[in-house]
Amino acid sequence: MGLLILLGIFAICVVIGMPVAFALGVAAISAFFYEGLPLMVAFQRIISGISIYALLAIPFFIFAGELMFHGGIAVRLVRFASSAVGAMRGGLGVVNVFSSMLFGGISGSAIADISALGSILIPVMKEKGYDDDYAVNVTVTSSLAGIIIPPSHNMILYAVAAGGGISISKLFLAGFFPGVLMCVCLAAVAYLVAVKRGYSSEVFPGFTTLFYHFLLALPGLMTAVIIVGGVLSGIFTVTESGAFGTLYAFVVTVFVYRALTWENFKIAVVNSVRTTAMVMILIACAGAFAYMLTFFQVPTKMASFLMGISENPIAIILMINLMLLLLGMIMDMAALILICTPIFLPIALSIGIDVYQFGMILLINLGLGLCTPPVGSCLFVGCAVGGVKIEDAVKTIWPFYLAILIALMLVCFIPQISLVLPNLLG
Repeated sequence: MGLLILLGIFAICVVIGMPVAFALGVAAISAFFYEGLPLMVAFQRIISGISIYALLAIPFFIFAGELMFHGGIAVRLVRFASSAVGAMRGGLGVVNVFSSMLFGGISGSAIADISALGSILIPVMKEKGYDDDYAVNVTVTSSLAGIIIPPSHNMILYAVAAGGGISISKLFLAGFFPGVLMCVCLAAVAYLVAVKRGYSSEVFPGFTTLFYHFLLALPGLMTAVIIVGGVLSGIFTVTESGAFGTLYAFVVTVFVYRALTWENFKIAVVNSVRTTAMVMILIACAGAFAYMLTFFQVPTKMASFLMGISENPIAIILMINLMLLLLGMIMDMAALILICTPIFLPIALSIGIDVYQFGMILLINLGLGLCTPPVGSCLFVGCAVGGVKIEDAVKTIWPFYLAILIALMLVCFIPQISLVLPNLLG
């Protein structure tokens, strides 16, 4: 009955429109009341959920992404990408994916990717004769690179939800090849759809122009090198690398590109504070919610349920994928990382899936949920930026969903895609 109260109150709160963070907190405290547990324990779990040093990296990553969004880095990355791959048939679609791979690897945010690159590329693609739905679909799905390619604050959430003991530097390395693989699959689909629709190609500007645009983009690209390289080399902790990366992004946008105005800086600060507050409240309340899930032995019961259906590891991982995909369609990604990790990670480990490989499987599944209705925040933002109705975009987005699913299956069944770089580090 206690578990029913926990899940039922949470579902009711979400349905009536309560923010997910508060829904988690209300449901957890209600379950504490019902079971007669001391409320002091509930508040201890809420406080302990955010009393983790590594979480300090999250506001730094968020602020760095905001600075890069408002500081002119996206424009230079698009120019470099256009010079490199724009000459292909339907090249602007591939440019969109390539730009997302570069910018996402710097900002670590799918929403920032759509907002920054979408506002630049979608109008240009429309002007060049590309259909509205195609421009939005490419922008929305390729934005998931910001979640998979390091640095990503979602990886830090996964490490925390897994209970500690996970190397964030190895987790960063694990995301590189899956992120690139997903972008390659999306670029291939973008090219095939462009050919089918008869889109034209751009003129190759020459290697001199390509090199010039690379030099202009290089200071921005170095942000990711500093953040990830500092962690991998052991020079910085993940928190210190986030702080240094933020300082570097500020210097580049203000003194090198000279594109960050005082007004944009204030907007970046306000947006960062708002996003950080939302994430931290979510983590705190999810700590109490996860405690009650463990109290009611949900991970053990879920494992028994899946094993009762089939003991085949392939069938089990496919069922986990299906559950994650369905949950990702109706809930926020950060909340699902904190809730689903302690439930599904032990099951994945029991069938031989590595903790770093499962992290990539989890992030790709939940990232795809950001692009799907009814609660796909990336889909909503992309359609708003592109001025396209959601139903029009969804009608033609399925080839891009298929590309992400192909990448997901490869990551599921070829462990070395995720593990080759972490193993080299180890």
